[in-house]
Amino acid sequence: MCGKYILAQAKKAEVAMGIRRGSWQYPMSYRVLPTEQVPVVVAAAGEREAALMRWGLIPYWAHGVPLKASTINATVERIERAPSYRDAWARGQRCILVMGGFYEPHVDADGTRGQYFLRLTDREVFGVAGLWERSRRADGSYVLSCTLITVPANRLLAEVHNAKQRMPAILARADHEVWLHGEAPQARATLEPYPDEHMTAWPVSRRVNNPRLPNDASLIEPLG
Repeated sequence: MCGKYILAQAKKAEVAMGIRRGSWQYPMSYRVLPTEQVPVVVAAAGEREAALMRWGLIPYWAHGVPLKASTINATVERIERAPSYRDAWARGQRCILVMGGFYEPHVDADGTRGQYFLRLTDREVFGVAGLWERSRRADGSYVLSCTLITVPANRLLAEVHNAKQRMPAILARADHEVWLHGEAPQARATLEPYPDEHMTAWPVSRRVNNPRLPNDASLIEPLG
């Protein structure tokens, strides 16, 4: 699963994602964690709109209360039938989570767990397919939330994320429009492992796991 990632600078993200409605205002983060507000792209009146949503989907029927089970990642195999995600999928509530890179754990030969940072070599800013929901709280207010979709790992991710062998559903730039506005079968067909020849990875410090430590660019520096 993908449980931590880094943001892209807001203005660069707007350009890369082709935003036409709204804008993003957020501080740069090298350690985005579940339950935080994250930048996503949604379809609005046929255009791409910038939004901020809680990372960790809350279904509409949960009345704004987060589920006990984690909903930060939705496996592609279950988006059409899992109770947490099937309604958002059926309604076409698809979104794109915007990243500059992400972290995955690696199990070493001695059983210890290290951390790797991964990014694309062909793009500084990229999008991951996701689903979003709007759930009404008891006080009448609404919470907007999202989940990112995972797919089977490519060769590189299978080596890095060797315990789970999954990866985020990174979208090709040409597939953004289909994912946001296309019919369900065409959108579903975009959910494939991203080519490993366009990705790179390196080990980083386990400091990224400690939210009390500084959230800065030192977190993605190669270990050693």
